[in-house]
Amino acid sequence: MSDVALADAERTDLSDLVDTARYPLEDFSGPQMQAVIERVRADLAEDGCAVLRGFMRGEALARASAEGRELAKKTFYSSARVNAWFTRDDPSLEASDPRRIFMDRTSGFVTRDMIPADMVIQQIYVSPVMKRLVAACIGEDEVFEYADPFAGLVQNVLPPGTAQPWHYDTNEYIVTMMTEKPDLGGEFEYCPNIRSAAGENYDRVGAVIRGEDQGTPKQLRLEPGDLQLFKGRYSLHRVTEVGGERERHTAIFAYSQQPGVVGRLERTRQLYGRVSEAHIQAERERIERADGLLD
Repeated sequence: MSDVALADAERTDLSDLVDTARYPLEDFSGPQMQAVIERVRADLAEDGCAVLRGFMRGEALARASAEGRELAKKTFYSSARVNAWFTRDDPSLEASDPRRIFMDRTSGFVTRDMIPADMVIQQIYVSPVMKRLVAACIGEDEVFEYADPFAGLVQNVLPPGTAQPWHYDTNEYIVTMMTEKPDLGGEFEYCPNIRSAAGENYDRVGAVIRGEDQGTPKQLRLEPGDLQLFKGRYSLHRVTEVGGERERHTAIFAYSQQPGVVGRLERTRQLYGRVSEAHIQAERERIERADGLLD
C-alpha cells in the first residue's frame, strides 16, 4: 500500500506540513491559535495585510520548493500592456487618468489542473483545517475552494526581468505563500485599503501609479514558507522586478465566501491562455458584482 499523502478535503492533520508548534491547528479553540487569529484579524483591519511567519515546516518547505521548480516547467507566460483594472483604454478620459496608464505585465501561472494531488500546496489548499483557519482570520463562518478548474490554486512564476505592475485582485481576500525567493527584487508593495466598495478613489490611486505619491505604498519582505493573507480587492499592489538568477515562485490559495465560484472568461483567457466549458457556461449565467467596482 502506498504511503504517499494525497490532497484530501477530509484530512484534518497537517502536522507533517505546517509548524504546529507555532500554529496548533489541532487545538483550534485553544489560547495560542485564538491569539494568532485575533492578531491576523487586527492586522487585516488596520493594514489590509497579515503574515503568519514560518507557517510551513522546514522539510515540507524544501519539498514544496523542489516541487515548485518542477511545476515551473509547465508555466504559461503572457505579456501585455495593462492598467490596474485590466480594462481597455478610454480616450474620453484625461491622459493622466490612472485608467489610461498602461504598464508592462509579464507573468506566468501554473493552473490547478496541472498541480498533482500529492504536491504539498495541493494538500494544504484542500484541507478543511486550512479553510477553517482562513475563514476565522477573515471573520467568516466558512470558506470554499473555487469551482474553477484552473484557478483556486495556482503557482505564480516570475522569472528574472519580469514583474507584476499595480493591480487589484478580483476576490476580496487572497492567501499566498512564497516557495522560491529570487536573488534580487521581487518585493511585494501595497497600498492598504486605497479603494472601497464606496468608490475607486481615482485621484489617490493615480498619484501612486504615476509615482507622485511614494509615501502611501508599503513594502513587505516575505520569506519562503510565510503565509500571507491580503485584502487584494481593495488594496492596490504590485511585485517589483525580479533580478539575479532565480525565479520567484508563489502558491496562490484562493477561497470564496460562497461555493461554485468560477473566474471571468476574458480574464481567465488573459491569465492562463485558455478557458474551459465551465468558464463559458459561467459567463452566460454571470451576475454583476454588488460592489460596483470597475473590475
